[in-house]
Amino acid sequence: MATLHLIRHGQASFGAANYDQLSETGYRQGRVLGRWQAATQTPDAVYCGTLQRHRQTLASMAEGAGADWDRIHGIEAGLNEFDHLAVINAWNPAWSDRSVMAKELAASGAPGKTFQKAFVAAVERWVSGNHASDYAETWDDFQVRVWQAVENIMAASAGAKHVYAVTSGGPISVIVQRLLQLDDRKALGLNAVLANASVSRMLFSGSQQSLAVFNSFGHFEAEDPALVTYR
Repeated sequence: MATLHLIRHGQASFGAANYDQLSETGYRQGRVLGRWQAATQTPDAVYCGTLQRHRQTLASMAEGAGADWDRIHGIEAGLNEFDHLAVINAWNPAWSDRSVMAKELAASGAPGKTFQKAFVAAVERWVSGNHASDYAETWDDFQVRVWQAVENIMAASAGAKHVYAVTSGGPISVIVQRLLQLDDRKALGLNAVLANASVSRMLFSGSQQSLAVFNSFGHFEAEDPALVTYR
């Protein structure tokens, strides 16, 4: 039985011009996680999506583990997050102009909470399937794409014991959704509670797959509880 460690990326740069890069906290989260994992296991393969925050998380994990993973490193684009900007723009076209979005969020007095509420509404619209023509990638397409990535990794992992996959909250949520046969609303709820650089573990052997651990972040609680972040 092999273990696929589904790792959410470290804290990205929310509110910055380029969200797709780790914050200083995100880099530290990766180093702590890498050191913690290295105390009990050595990966046979490591994968990440093509997003910068995925690559940076994996690199910081390797630094923390004191390991060179270049030889066992694979890229799997199916691990990428859905295009959250496209989803938000479809819900509120005016926010395609980022200056408009920034002004409206600032005027609310609570930009973070206001954005989160808007994001939830935008994702619910996407997931409903009632406006599929508004999206380049539908919710159904996203689910198929992510699971295909998992199947690709499993197929390439014969004889492996531990495989790391650095990805995002959305893909982890739909993987868990499939394993536990959850409905869409419950899957969305999972995404909301996934901590940065948390670890969920999926066991697999042949056609057998099961969820062993979801959203573990004890490695941060033991070292510095302030490292537990969700955005």
